[in-house]
Amino acid sequence: MPKKTATAKKKTVKPEKMSKPQKTKKVEKQSKTKIMTTKLKNTTAKKKEETVTPREKILQEIKQKLLTQRDSLLREAEDTLNILPAELNFPDMGDQATAETDRNFILRLRDRERMLLKKIEETIERIDSKEYGMCVECGNEIGAKRLEARPVTALCIDCKTRQEEEERIAEGG
Repeated sequence: MPKKTATAKKKTVKPEKMSKPQKTKKVEKQSKTKIMTTKLKNTTAKKKEETVTPREKILQEIKQKLLTQRDSLLREAEDTLNILPAELNFPDMGDQATAETDRNFILRLRDRERMLLKKIEETIERIDSKEYGMCVECGNEIGAKRLEARPVTALCIDCKTRQEEEERIAEGG
């Protein structure tokens, strides 16, 4: 006669029939899983933020330098306006001419600084819009050394060289 084998039936416990300690353990396990998943996502996001390419780091440094330079130029412009006399009246004509020449020179310098301020503002906008570092003429990437040397540049070295040659030819030189 063949032997009967006993097959063990697995008890499946439905959640509603679980005892309170079993329910608590299951909820704790789910909570721990959610917490671990959230921590993993946060850690991954922080690593992505911390993982900055060398070029991105250079761009951030350039932006900081530009912001500092802009603030400095604005302070100097304000100081210049405060020290420039409204009217120049000297009894000696030589002194009068010297004072006017000095004043015109200072104003020319401030005008150049005003144009530089405009370029700085445009550059900061390009950095924020992620367009900075690309040549506006040919679309090629501008080298990091060039960006560090001339942060407000919008042209790669090849396009800038070509532009200067065209200007020289146009001037007749």
